[in-house]
Amino acid sequence: MSLEKVEDIMARKQNEDLLIEDELAAAFLSDDDLSSTDAPAPAATDDTWDDSEEEFPGQLAVDVYETEDKLVVKARTAGVNKEELDVSISDGILTISGTLSSGDDSGATNWHIQECYWGEFSRTLALPVNVKEDEVEAVLKDGVLTISFSKIKTEQAKKIQVQ
Repeated sequence: MSLEKVEDIMARKQNEDLLIEDELAAAFLSDDDLSSTDAPAPAATDDTWDDSEEEFPGQLAVDVYETEDKLVVKARTAGVNKEELDVSISDGILTISGTLSSGDDSGATNWHIQECYWGEFSRTLALPVNVKEDEVEAVLKDGVLTISFSKIKTEQAKKIQVQ
């Protein structure tokens, strides 16, 4: 293959990559952004830049499964003291909330990586089966919160003979 052909293929490949990048960028832009693509982005000023943290709590990941007579909810809550956990149920809606403290990092002067979530978290979910809300056990062990509910036995549908 000649050098010219290789250069031509590479140029087409680069143009295809640029088109894909443009398509991806367009997918994330609003109509307003697309109408003024030639205009430079506005400079961030003290009036437009908001450096405050969001006021939304983190969402807790859970596993929910059934055994023959129990409904079990498990959540990874490593680093949370049981005194900082709030677990409640009302009308089949379970809420788990709390605070995950990072400890004393007030002496930190220069963060290099900060990926761990610290602060308030909450999770509310509708339980998939009827449970006895007064027959529940919540255990925090090795960083895992396990909540076990006794299930309400539902009677099988009875066949009614039509005469």
